[in-house]
Amino acid sequence: MLTWNLFHGRAVPGAGRSLEGEFASALRGWEWDVALTSRNALLPARRWLAERWPDVMRSGGGSANAILVRADGISARARRRLRLWPERRVVHAVQLRSSGVWVANLHAQVHSPQRAEADIALAGSSVLRWAGPEAPVVLGGDFNVRRPAVEGFVHTGGHGVDHVFARGMRPVGRARVLDHGSLSDHAPVLVELEASSSTP
Repeated sequence: MLTWNLFHGRAVPGAGRSLEGEFASALRGWEWDVALTSRNALLPARRWLAERWPDVMRSGGGSANAILVRADGISARARRRLRLWPERRVVHAVQLRSSGVWVANLHAQVHSPQRAEADIALAGSSVLRWAGPEAPVVLGGDFNVRRPAVEGFVHTGGHGVDHVFARGMRPVGRARVLDHGSLSDHAPVLVELEASSSTP
């Protein structure tokens, strides 16, 4: 599984143009089965402006957490709003058809560890409720704290504020931080997981 905060499609230093093609090429080039990427009021207008002046619009261009799935169907979906203020935050999840694993994505509130931790706790409990007592679960994304904890989950890897947690899954080797050049101010984190015989 890959988790990567795309920094609103921007580079460091700023490129002054849309980098959609470069981000898409990077994602296509890595080996992953599920990828998680991290306010959508007036989205069409904001997207139009952001594509032309991304380094001026920054987060004002609108964004969305996305779950990308390769070579597997999706049998169920769920979403919960975590907060509206000071920014709208959600957790959403899909269940993979062939394995039954639930995969969830989170981008917790920034600039407030207390709010981030509240988002993380609510996201974790929501995902466990959707999955039920038996299904394996993976929760990843930008937690906006460097040492997060999620009740009912084990930490399987991370870098900075980007982490992957799981229930009923365990890591195969260490998490890898992928080379992303100047794209984004976050590094992509790749974690290989396999079924575990026990849950935390």
